[in-house]
Amino acid sequence: MEIAERSSGDVKVLDLHGKLTIGDGDELLKDKINSLVQQGHTKIVLNLGDVPYVDSAGLGQMVSSYRTVTRSGGTLRLLNLTARIREVLTITKLLTVFDTYESESEALASFS
Repeated sequence: MEIAERSSGDVKVLDLHGKLTIGDGDELLKDKINSLVQQGHTKIVLNLGDVPYVDSAGLGQMVSSYRTVTRSGGTLRLLNLTARIREVLTITKLLTVFDTYESESEALASFS
């Protein structure tokens, strides 16, 4: 798993590349989210377009990231869900927890 960070105004966009699984991305995502929140960045978009697979640890880390950001008064949005990730979020009823977007411009505009 690799995470590329970029900014769009005061929103941080994290482009995730690779599997979000135990030992291969879950800790990396945790560290990145914690670092951003500690730096005062509380508007975050996770771009999941290049994430082919998420296991239970990866899903748990997405929920934990959401909690970390919202507890600090921020907002976490999900972008470009693959069919597989959308299915997992639907089955687990987490699709109702996360705000999801198909286009980056919509996701960025949602912070206004």
